[in-house]
Amino acid sequence: MMEYIGATGVPVKFESVPIKDGIDFHFILGFAIDADPSGNYQNGKFSPYWADNLTPSAVAAIKSTHPNVKVMASLSGWSIGEKVLHWYEPKDKQVWISNAFTSLKNLAKKYHLDGIDIDYERFAKGSSSSFAYCIGELITRLKNQGVISVATIAPYYDTAAPYIQLFKGYGTVIDYVNHQFYTDKVKNPKGYLEAFKLRGTQFDKEKLLPSYEINGRGIQGDAFFDALNLLEANGFDVNGVMIFSADDAASNGYHFETKSQAFLLNSTSV
Repeated sequence: MMEYIGATGVPVKFESVPIKDGIDFHFILGFAIDADPSGNYQNGKFSPYWADNLTPSAVAAIKSTHPNVKVMASLSGWSIGEKVLHWYEPKDKQVWISNAFTSLKNLAKKYHLDGIDIDYERFAKGSSSSFAYCIGELITRLKNQGVISVATIAPYYDTAAPYIQLFKGYGTVIDYVNHQFYTDKVKNPKGYLEAFKLRGTQFDKEKLLPSYEINGRGIQGDAFFDALNLLEANGFDVNGVMIFSADDAASNGYHFETKSQAFLLNSTSV
């Protein structure tokens, strides 16, 4: 189970989210950004921009209370303030990788992080090859040196190509694919199944997680769970669920978190 938290500035608390025993629950902090508050890029030096109340002590507390919880930092996201972010071509790839490794190692130590999620959503023209190399090498170095134990990627329909390139070269160090199916304009379970089939051919279907956006785009309501049942009926192992995001979930009593975990715990794939 994976859920983004803290991306909108809403002061949601880790402990407000229902967490079931017997399931791996990953909170994904949104976001760590390679930029200063004005949006000026920092050549790989990432800083935390998630909600202020999601402090190192808050992370330590939820992990102590629930040993099945892991906490990750998502890199980039859509924007900082009014400035839309994008992957840019580093002048020196090795310097960018070194800076990113050091800054994320420091963040991981301070915030007790277990992993990173890659969520670059726009790309400068011709920059996809440097993205695959820099991000792939960064994940590899972080894992090889024991800084993180889990790494995920979060493509959507318009960014599939650079992420496919990344996954093709570095799929062995990527644990899950948090594809943003809610951007695929899928409104019903049958359409969700077809979208999942497509993304399963582009990535590894065993690492691909169905996703849901609360009060957002794509399939909505309990039709999402109809889609999960349809996936299993068609031979797909539903190995997890990604939800965006806990910031909006209080409005419906964390219905989708509760029901997703119940589905996963009752699923034949778990």
